[in-house]
Amino acid sequence: MDFDLSNHRNPTNAISFEPRKKMNRRSFTRAVAASSLFFFARGTPGKNAAFAAYQSPVRPKVRGVNLGGWLVLEKWIKPSLFANVKAEDETQLNAVLGAAAVRSHLRSHRESFIKESDFKWIAERGLNAVRIPVGHWILEPNGPLVSAAEVLDWALLQANKYGLKVLLDLHGAPGSQNGWDHSGKQGPIEWHLKEENIARTLAVLEQLAKRYRNAENLLGIELLNEPHWTVPLDVLKEFYKEGYNRMHRYLGPERVIVFHDAFRPLAWSDFMKAPDFKGVLQDTHLYQCFTAEDQKRDINEHLQVASMERKKEIALMQKEFPVYVGEWSLALPEPVVQGRTDYELNVMRRAFGGAQLVSYETAAGWFFWTYKTEKSPEWSLRACVENGWLPNQFK
Repeated sequence: MDFDLSNHRNPTNAISFEPRKKMNRRSFTRAVAASSLFFFARGTPGKNAAFAAYQSPVRPKVRGVNLGGWLVLEKWIKPSLFANVKAEDETQLNAVLGAAAVRSHLRSHRESFIKESDFKWIAERGLNAVRIPVGHWILEPNGPLVSAAEVLDWALLQANKYGLKVLLDLHGAPGSQNGWDHSGKQGPIEWHLKEENIARTLAVLEQLAKRYRNAENLLGIELLNEPHWTVPLDVLKEFYKEGYNRMHRYLGPERVIVFHDAFRPLAWSDFMKAPDFKGVLQDTHLYQCFTAEDQKRDINEHLQVASMERKKEIALMQKEFPVYVGEWSLALPEPVVQGRTDYELNVMRRAFGGAQLVSYETAAGWFFWTYKTEKSPEWSLRACVENGWLPNQFK
């Protein structure tokens, strides 16, 4: 079924639901650093013709936020959702609660966690886009997990009402592309080991593109969030190319098709180049709170990395593709914040947020992770703005 804004009226609070960055996001990159996957060669920063074309008036800079923990669950974002339940991810929650109970549980969560007022608040801050993580079960009414097609329809409508573009992000693939809870199932990484998993992922992407091709505020589709660095590059590149081909059938030239760099940011120099491939962007996620090196730095060194090194890294990546910094936050390592007064923490977080924005403004766009959390304000855009750590206006 196609989704067409012209054929929908703005829904009321009554929403019909079909039944159906965490390994912890705050720890997953430790192993990345250990294997030197964040190493960047030094060179003269530059931008290619594709980046220049992307920056045309047709595509203004994207400044946005992720709606994490909503349609793909992450226990740390909303711990109360998992209260009194021995489950660590969405798959386990379904298994423990059972089909009927989990539908009711998720219906309540989806209605209350993100409301129309949240889209309004985001737009009033001067942001112009949201990145919406979805799982492979999003459009499956009879799948193993609880689908949310009508919720996603509603999200597109609300975003459009408030002038927000939407990047649909396939956050969880069959078999799990990274083994982390935010793929829907933590544990073994089996996505790339079975052809049927990749085939199913491509089919889901095609369904999303077909359903939302008429949504005027669809920015584009991200093919797969955070494939693990152990997934072979040749497998990923083949998948990305086929995903592009399928998206290209439905999405016009003004839409973008985004691939995540799989924690190998400079591995894409011979990949999906214009003019054969159009509107392709690289997604990279930049955090400074996970690795052994992060733990050793003091706040001044973190500010230097954020304002200087990140800018150089983005410039190097943008020699190949326009870049979205698809995830970042104000989280700092525990040794940096431990023992600080509230005043010191406020000053540090304001400086850290500003330093990152200085760098990320040089990219084609960015999305803060995430819009809201229950207990971790440094990961919540709304809390960061309300606490004065990030600007009240982003334009």
